[in-house]
Amino acid sequence: MTQVRVRFAPSPTGFLHIGGVRTALFNWLYARQQKGVFILRIEDTDQSRSTDESIQAIVEGMKWVGLDWDEGPYRQTERMDLYRSHAMTLLDRGQAYWCICKADELEARRKEAEAKGLSPRYDGRCRNLGIANPSGEAAMRFKAPQEGQTVVDDLIKGKIVFDNNVLDDLIILRSNGYPTYNFSVVVDDALMHITHVVRGDDHLTNTPRQVPIFQALGFPVPRFGHLPMILGSDKARLSKRHGATSIMAYKDMGYLPDAMVNYLVRLGWSHGDQEVFTREELIEKFSWKNVQASAAVFNPDKLLWMNAEYIKTSPPGEVAQALVPLLAQGGLKNEVDEVSAQWLTQLVVLVKERAKTLVEMVEWVKPYFGQAVTFEEEAAKKFLTPAIAPVLQKLLSRFEALSNFSKQTWEESFKSLVEEEGLKMGQLAQPVRVALTGRTASPGLFEAMEVLGRDRTLFRLRQGIERAKAGQA
Repeated sequence: MTQVRVRFAPSPTGFLHIGGVRTALFNWLYARQQKGVFILRIEDTDQSRSTDESIQAIVEGMKWVGLDWDEGPYRQTERMDLYRSHAMTLLDRGQAYWCICKADELEARRKEAEAKGLSPRYDGRCRNLGIANPSGEAAMRFKAPQEGQTVVDDLIKGKIVFDNNVLDDLIILRSNGYPTYNFSVVVDDALMHITHVVRGDDHLTNTPRQVPIFQALGFPVPRFGHLPMILGSDKARLSKRHGATSIMAYKDMGYLPDAMVNYLVRLGWSHGDQEVFTREELIEKFSWKNVQASAAVFNPDKLLWMNAEYIKTSPPGEVAQALVPLLAQGGLKNEVDEVSAQWLTQLVVLVKERAKTLVEMVEWVKPYFGQAVTFEEEAAKKFLTPAIAPVLQKLLSRFEALSNFSKQTWEESFKSLVEEEGLKMGQLAQPVRVALTGRTASPGLFEAMEVLGRDRTLFRLRQGIERAKAGQA
């Protein structure tokens, strides 16, 4: 059997869109499942819109979500001679021709056809002129079949029939010598031996134009599959008004790449009722027959839930590593440089049940860096009062006297003091929580002490006692 070869071929005209990532993901999964080849190709022949910055953004986005490629990235602008050579082959075979119609003439004819309710396609007036050596500017057009049908057995949409009599004689080489999209993509797919072309269904109308070019050049026609669009909650095509559409924006918002992959694969593909998959499971279970033919709706709340699940269940060390750049952005670069990876991992374990994103996690972990604590004023006013200061002092003395400073001994000492003072747990726990973290909300109090360690726990208790004695804002 022929080895499966698939490609992801974005145009570098902006950021890497999450719809593009989903297309890349489905191709990548199929290649990995079939022990095939996944190719990254940059379709940058649009000189006016393609930028090197966009190419870099594509590469960074693919790397972030872990979609590694086996070949590439190829750039079309480095393959121009190949396109011109194959265009001349079609010309020599009588399957292409030079067109000397001027742009303003074509525009006038297009408007005239529309006014008459006709298709605005090229009227073919240069098709049979036999122009061999045009003296002025000329574009090369493909002689599209004018009779019969082009049948596509789509991997996702099933059998689709196109009537050839509606096809246009497409320009394949512009007058400046640059190839057009529909031609260069065929040459690339053919020369790269692509077996399956899977892309968004906005390309569906291109397929009956491309298939005859494959055939005219004598190349095998690949299998085609067209993925439905991703829609916003209002069922309109996903755009910036629905939220972020750049994959790297989700990195900045604190999403984990595996969570993004898991969410995007479920936008249009299913395996029973299972929601959460490992990469290995996705590769094993993926199939085109379970890709839905209708559009998928992007649900930010579902993505947030998925991310929270991954934060809870991913190896804490990996979460800690992903958290580091966001901590630096949050003003904690120096503090992060001074702590060990082991301690940061311990901190992630402490707060992972409470954070839905890494950005939220940054806010949860901030109080645990540094020696001193910054109090939230309302919390300090309410709980660090002169009345509680003597009890906090007794707790400090007991902690200082402990020879075995551990979570268990702290808890026992704490509970015995609560009983002796005739307090409820919360009456002492909340002032201690504010003293240690500056806030009224934190993970388990004794787990927080464990992360802070003996010295900082005692230092912050002393700081809290001074604040309580002062009894002022």
